[in-house]
Amino acid sequence: MDFQILISNLTNPTLLYFLLGIIASIVKSDLEIPASSSKFIALYLLFSIGFKGGQELTHSEFDIEILYSLIFGVFISVAIPFYTFFILKKKLSISDSGAVAASYGSVSAVTFVAAVSFLESRGMASDGYMVAVMALMESPAIIVGVILIMLFQKESRTPGHLSKIIKHSLTNGSVLMITGSLIIGLIAEAKQAEGIKPFTTDIFKGFLAIFLLEMGMITAKRFKAFRKYGLFVFAFAILIPLINGCLVAILSGLFLSDPANRFIFAILAASASYIAVPAAMTLAAPKADPGLYIPMAIGVTFPFNITIGIPVYFYCVNLNLF
Repeated sequence: MDFQILISNLTNPTLLYFLLGIIASIVKSDLEIPASSSKFIALYLLFSIGFKGGQELTHSEFDIEILYSLIFGVFISVAIPFYTFFILKKKLSISDSGAVAASYGSVSAVTFVAAVSFLESRGMASDGYMVAVMALMESPAIIVGVILIMLFQKESRTPGHLSKIIKHSLTNGSVLMITGSLIIGLIAEAKQAEGIKPFTTDIFKGFLAIFLLEMGMITAKRFKAFRKYGLFVFAFAILIPLINGCLVAILSGLFLSDPANRFIFAILAASASYIAVPAAMTLAAPKADPGLYIPMAIGVTFPFNITIGIPVYFYCVNLNLF
């Protein structure tokens, strides 16, 4: 692997702010981002990537490659929670297995943003329709996780329960914001859209750095919460994303030619949700421990992906085996 890629990623200012957040938590600093500001920044990031993706989509002709990409994205978000559930239930409860499986089948918008930033630093860009792929991958994983819990845990089979979860997964704030922004960006007139470009583009990385600063503080705090679960969950939170990301980076070469799009697919397959899934699982699997699946996603998988994972998946894409 080209270690210049790794060094470049580790010296990215946005990542360094993430590390600063970890340090701030370790030394028990009083540094904090107000909750209202944090929520605004999270919504801004979703708004920005959704809107820019919609604008890019207007310049893309709908072809067979886009169709294959959308189908492949949904397939990934169904397949990952399905196979990981059976690995997890050997060591964890049914509820915990379903919640963790759903987290790893769904996606992390912040990891997606970090990946887009990495591509930009190398003078590359993925197509706008990849934002649509990401938006489509949120809900199927949640639905599969819930179905598996209901199949293997009899007390979870209540009338109308699944329909409520499906509705909740589709109307979740993060899903609605990125999907709605994608549609608005798609129908917005190009000259009118230029008027908000300074807001959607120029200040994007600055807000991302502040958001990752808070993510670093949260990571350090929540990492301690799940150590009682032992080596199994720690190994899972690193190895499963690594396998998923590398496998998708290679297999996507069967129907995609653009290395930037293939790289984004690898990131989507490797990331784990810590926003949409916890919100849905509060209703779907109240017995599942959020002190397990949230720290796994944000305390282990997220920092692994933005430090080591990103350059590894980029390397796998460039193997060009197909």
